[in-house]
Amino acid sequence: MGHSGNLQLKVVNGDAGYVLEDVPHLTDYIPDLPTYPNPLQFNAAYSVVKQYFVNVDDTVSQKIVVHKDSPRGTHFRRAGPRQKVVYFVSDEVHACIVTCGGLCPGLNTVIREIVCGLYHMYGVSKILGIDGGYRGFYSKNTINLTPKVVNDIHKRGGTILGTSRGGHDTSKIVDSIQDRGINQVYIIGGDGTQKGAAVIYEEIRQRGLKVAVAGIPKTIDNDIPVIDKSFGFDTAVEEAQRAINAAHVEAESIENGIGVVKLMGRYCGFIAMYATLGSRDVDCCLIPESPFYLEGEGGLYEFIEKRLKENGHMVIVIAEGAGQDLLAESLQSMNQQDASGNKLLQDVGLWISHKIKDHFARLHKMAINLKYIDPTYMIRAIPSNASDNVYCTLLAQSAVHGAVAGYTGFTVGPVNGRHAYIPFNRINERQNQVVITDRMWARVLSSTNQPSFLSANELAKFKREKPSCPVVG
Repeated sequence: MGHSGNLQLKVVNGDAGYVLEDVPHLTDYIPDLPTYPNPLQFNAAYSVVKQYFVNVDDTVSQKIVVHKDSPRGTHFRRAGPRQKVVYFVSDEVHACIVTCGGLCPGLNTVIREIVCGLYHMYGVSKILGIDGGYRGFYSKNTINLTPKVVNDIHKRGGTILGTSRGGHDTSKIVDSIQDRGINQVYIIGGDGTQKGAAVIYEEIRQRGLKVAVAGIPKTIDNDIPVIDKSFGFDTAVEEAQRAINAAHVEAESIENGIGVVKLMGRYCGFIAMYATLGSRDVDCCLIPESPFYLEGEGGLYEFIEKRLKENGHMVIVIAEGAGQDLLAESLQSMNQQDASGNKLLQDVGLWISHKIKDHFARLHKMAINLKYIDPTYMIRAIPSNASDNVYCTLLAQSAVHGAVAGYTGFTVGPVNGRHAYIPFNRINERQNQVVITDRMWARVLSSTNQPSFLSANELAKFKREKPSCPVVG
């Protein structure tokens, strides 16, 4: 299997019957690069573990559930240390790390494990932290990172490097990389950041620089495709339980109590869906992928009234991107964007709380007591839990192994439980969303006993659409 010379190129392995979507390699545009023995061969911790190294031809299948006669489909190059050859010697490596976009649990863990991985596995001591996102390459000072500096940072939320949205000036960034003599760039951020990383890689390639560019995908919403899930997601779902529990306590402690909790999920409802399933106290889960309506038969108001008559209280979880079409009609909102190009959303939690209060006040049928909880920034700012810490370690080490082995222009993540190197364009081509004809959404509807809010025609339309990748089956 050869290295692909272009991010869009697919290498077909005819004998094996699958398509390898490979990632670029430094030797694609710098021929005759010298190679060195991998120091991990002589590392006491790793050399005794025979299964630690991966075969250079190992691949990971994107699809593992197949029909009897279906083709084997798309594969990606497996992540991990190559036993014999690396393309950087420790003394010559000058690495940098940058974090971009919104906060997410686990950012500091990824930073820590890149630094410790480079230092302890490959003997790299020159590692810079870029302060304040992409614009930090050309407008701010850098931070020298050592294992001692990063030792305890995984216990803190946020990012010790600071972050920002926007500020991407490709020419200035690559000039800075070149001037500083940096030859490994680790970029941690969401889909917008990874698009920026792809452009940086292309500019570096055009200049013929020996610089490996590795992306670590970050989104608390879990809206990045191909990979199983994004880091920080487990922590977010766990922390959301506290808000849901508080809403439940408030609601059941008073007659006709309603607790409304708004959770993150700009374009997808994964956090709301998994938090609902994890809680079992939720009566209605509203997500961007599943349209709903308020008035009339089968609408939300009717369901609220029914549930209050049955139980005397209820909890509603709503993702921030849900019901935006209803808000737009109601508030005539404008299409504004933030510095990263994301649509600025109206506060659907506040809006729906007011609509529910107004509806029941108008009817005079039932006095309700509604409490609204928005834990968004509390969830984003906490440190990652143990599960995410382990995951962040694997992501960071996979990125380091890939860069040292000469791969570039890639992002890293688990595909069906095995970490792989994925071309930037596959991460950026679309957003991962909840498939509302999938079994996981059916489990939510079964747990809450809420209506689907779909007409027969809408249900048929969703069944015809091709599903995307859920987090689990």
